[in-house]
Amino acid sequence: MVKFLAQRLLLAIITVWTIATITFFISFLVPGDPAVLKYGEKSSPQALEAFRHRHGLDQAPLIRYKNYIIGISHGDFGTSYSTEEPVTAFFARGFPKTLQLALLAIILALTAGILTGTASALRPNSWIDRTLMALMLVNVGVPSFVLAPFLVYVFALTLPKLLPNLVWPPVTWDANDPLSLLLPVIVLSARPAALIARMTRSSLLETLRQDYIRTARAKGLSPARILFVHTFKNAFLPVLTSSGTAFGFLLSGSFVVETIFAVPGIGAASVASFTTRDYPIMQGTTLVLATIFVIVNLVVDILYAVLDPRARASAGGAPA
Repeated sequence: MVKFLAQRLLLAIITVWTIATITFFISFLVPGDPAVLKYGEKSSPQALEAFRHRHGLDQAPLIRYKNYIIGISHGDFGTSYSTEEPVTAFFARGFPKTLQLALLAIILALTAGILTGTASALRPNSWIDRTLMALMLVNVGVPSFVLAPFLVYVFALTLPKLLPNLVWPPVTWDANDPLSLLLPVIVLSARPAALIARMTRSSLLETLRQDYIRTARAKGLSPARILFVHTFKNAFLPVLTSSGTAFGFLLSGSFVVETIFAVPGIGAASVASFTTRDYPIMQGTTLVLATIFVIVNLVVDILYAVLDPRARASAGGAPA
């Protein structure tokens, strides 16, 4: 198990370093001068040169890369070109809201997806199965930038007219009202919930066809015991893997949702950084999201090895 953990941890470190390197050097391919974009083409050469010198843009690429790696190893992501504030301050202010949105979305997606997939697998090819899978297919096909305006229209314009006596949750962010997160979380969780539901259904159906399940039924075990004790443990492994991947995508996928619902996370500023050539924000956002994605998948690998000893045995660890 120790060897398995060491291998996964080393792979995670190499992955984060590779992403940091690619993100840094790819910024050189983005056209445009951040100094000119901020101060304008008619600004004085002295002001432009002072800006470049202040942010190290006048240094050689390898020198900048060395300073960048040393900085992020100490938790320093640089200073934003647009606001002149440390990137760490930007993340401290907005990232908790983005993370909160993603966590609530993955919880809702797991709950709805597992329940829906289980209900479909227990009644395969029935009208319940077809109806639930059809709804999940709609969730997969409808992108968040279509679903979000539709829900805004329904909750903000239609329902208040039809049911004026009911107080519906607001459609924009309100720090004093937790219900303001309801619609963003629903929109963000729709697609991963559908994918988890389909994965749960297929995994359960495959597991329920195994010989040991038939043996359990032949011994007279109750359907509930067969499902929760003997089936879920093995059927949940593929769902666990897809859930870890879905959470990583939820962090970056929340940018559109944050913009539509005015959630003060890191989404809007991160998207704007591409147009202003704010390299520290671009690089910091990419690196933070990639690091969380790698950490989540590392945790998933560890849980997978705990639940299935064959995973760590194939990686060189001692089987349980």
